[in-house]
Amino acid sequence: MNQKFSVTGMTCSACSAAVEKSVKNVEGVSSVVVNLLGNSMLVDYNGEITDQNTIMKAVDNAGYHASVFVKGNEAKSSSEPAENKVQAELMEMKQRIIISFVFLIPVFYIAMGHMLNFPLPMFLHGEKNAISFAFLQFLLTLPIVYINRKYFQIGFKTLFKGHPNMDSLIAIGSSAAIGYGVFAIFRIGYGLGHMDMDVVMKYSMDLYFESAATILTLITLGKFLEARSKGKTSEAISKLMDLSPKTATVVRDGKEEEIPIEQVAIGDILAVRPGQSIPVDGIITEGSTAVDQSALTGESIPVEKGIGDKVIGATINKTGFFLFRAEKVGDDTTLSQIIQLVEDANSSKAPIAKLADKISGVFVPVVITIAVLATVIWLLTGATFEFALSIGIAVLVISCPCALGLATPVAIMVGTGKGASNGILIKSAEALEIAHKINTVILDKTGTITEGKPRVTDILTAEGVTEEELLKIAATIEKPSEHPLAEAILEKAKEKDLIPLTVTDFKALSGRGIIAKTQDETYYSGNAYLMQEQGIDTSALLKAAEAFSEDGKTPLFFAAEKRFLGVIAVADVVKPTSMAAIIEMKSLGIDVVMLTGDNKKTAEAIKKQLQMDKVIAEVLPQDKESEVRKLQQAGKKVAMIGDGINDAPALARADVGIAIGAGTDIAIESADIVLMKSDLLDAVTAITLSKATIRNIKQNLFWAFFYNTIGIPLAAGVFYGILHWKLNPMFAAAAMSLSSVCVVTNALRLRFFKPKYKTL
Repeated sequence: MNQKFSVTGMTCSACSAAVEKSVKNVEGVSSVVVNLLGNSMLVDYNGEITDQNTIMKAVDNAGYHASVFVKGNEAKSSSEPAENKVQAELMEMKQRIIISFVFLIPVFYIAMGHMLNFPLPMFLHGEKNAISFAFLQFLLTLPIVYINRKYFQIGFKTLFKGHPNMDSLIAIGSSAAIGYGVFAIFRIGYGLGHMDMDVVMKYSMDLYFESAATILTLITLGKFLEARSKGKTSEAISKLMDLSPKTATVVRDGKEEEIPIEQVAIGDILAVRPGQSIPVDGIITEGSTAVDQSALTGESIPVEKGIGDKVIGATINKTGFFLFRAEKVGDDTTLSQIIQLVEDANSSKAPIAKLADKISGVFVPVVITIAVLATVIWLLTGATFEFALSIGIAVLVISCPCALGLATPVAIMVGTGKGASNGILIKSAEALEIAHKINTVILDKTGTITEGKPRVTDILTAEGVTEEELLKIAATIEKPSEHPLAEAILEKAKEKDLIPLTVTDFKALSGRGIIAKTQDETYYSGNAYLMQEQGIDTSALLKAAEAFSEDGKTPLFFAAEKRFLGVIAVADVVKPTSMAAIIEMKSLGIDVVMLTGDNKKTAEAIKKQLQMDKVIAEVLPQDKESEVRKLQQAGKKVAMIGDGINDAPALARADVGIAIGAGTDIAIESADIVLMKSDLLDAVTAITLSKATIRNIKQNLFWAFFYNTIGIPLAAGVFYGILHWKLNPMFAAAAMSLSSVCVVTNALRLRFFKPKYKTL
């Protein structure tokens, strides 16, 4: 079974790695995914072997706390706006920073004032006042330690549990500085008692209270800036959550009644007025309107809706009043599913993130070892204890793997959020990463490249017949038929405001066409074979009809008794953006292959029209998956784009399955990425977004590794012998905080991502 847990106490990727490792060791657990940003954990386990309590105990053993995730506690499911956790955390951190700076400033002033020729009170001047000078700094440092005690509580707890994290580094570093300061106070007292002013002078100049206070304050400031930036990463999802109205107007016994959204049941008839948000998903039963769906699909133009059309919860009714029947409520609505998809994507791990986690898992113990070795080596080379200690503290503080742990998840969160705001739902971090490697795209034809609905494309009339006359007769003949081509003709007649005549007799001829009678005449509709059978001369338009067939269109011949009326060509037309999307894919170096069950003639016509690389025609539904497999076996990274039930196996087989949003639920379930607008250009956007996200992650990882590669040797004093470069622990703390802020800020650049199309 699969269970989600809330995990508290995690501060860096070393923490998430420790939790993951501890839970993985539990017998019966098959997989664990820990989400550092979401403070959550997904565990897949065998319920017969282990249980939730054992898993939570494993988290506790790692030094953290776990509880079963309760969906009802989330802000998004509450009828009233719940306190935003991020905002609450920011306020708490802001208070810590203010208090820390209130005490840091006087500590810093007392410790450094004499160096900068700042005036100091008389009771702090001179060797005789050395105890006051040192003890006051200690007292002013204590509130900073207390207000930031979380670092010590978590840091030492995880250290003693054998899973040290970044808090452990901060706790050890600042404790060493404070401990040395306390030792210095005793040495000053000894010096004053024995009138050894050299000892007094030496230790009063080597107090590390200001370093400890500065480290704690700057790291809290860095974490505040980091948290504030991270709060912006999920902006797209927060906006989606805020879209859903809190109440709905239900019509019962002819009366309107306002009820909380949670009380809406499937089958309820709901009323929506202009300007209101649609509360849940459903089907219009009365009225018509235009609906603004931009927040969910990215479509800028409102969509016209009438009786029988679907409406989506959280979209905005722009013009008319209408009633609709609730079809999906609660967690089943499109909005809830979108939010869940994006949250799942953020909870999942991209392969590139697993690399960073593995490194972080061993990084902290290695850093502690380096800090101890650096201190010992400097002591052995004859350096003073103060110098060696400052080296050790600097190594511990600058090496915190925050930047490394944030490099991937923040970019993934921004990337998936940006996709959602553009109507592109990326269901996992793995799909987002793999999409940038795609070199072959397989496109289903019907409903993907084409609209999936036949339309009249050409009308050619015989001599003496008008277009309106032909279309009216065609609509009359085709009205009793249930064939999709008949629907296209009736739709065209409706556009022209032509009313079909009443048919008194109707006969369908299998494989040939239709014979229909009105009160005064017999009409024929069908292929060229039916016309020959009836002895009707079609030679005037036969070549044009053959040209239609060459272009993948279906020509329908119409005649009255022995008189030829004309030809109407019907085709499943290519979507307006399909051509542009295919050109864009080719410009990205991607091979485009069309897969269709249509005959070769029709397929070749579309291939020629859209300039595709390859077409595979007359493919049976069950064979689509094997065609994908063949390309994969040839070493291709394949994306399959489809919309039907018969595409589901191929979507699941492909490296990345992309479902057209207007398609079936099964196709959407099988896919890794869902395009809400059913627009192929969004597939290009998904691929370019993947490339931009992976590029951003690589930049983040580079800077995180580069920072630690340069920072650790500098802090360890490697350059001191040659260049006399030594890193003060206070600057190490500032550099560590800055590195995390830089990584998060770089990831936030993805919020400005806009697809650039060469053809548009």
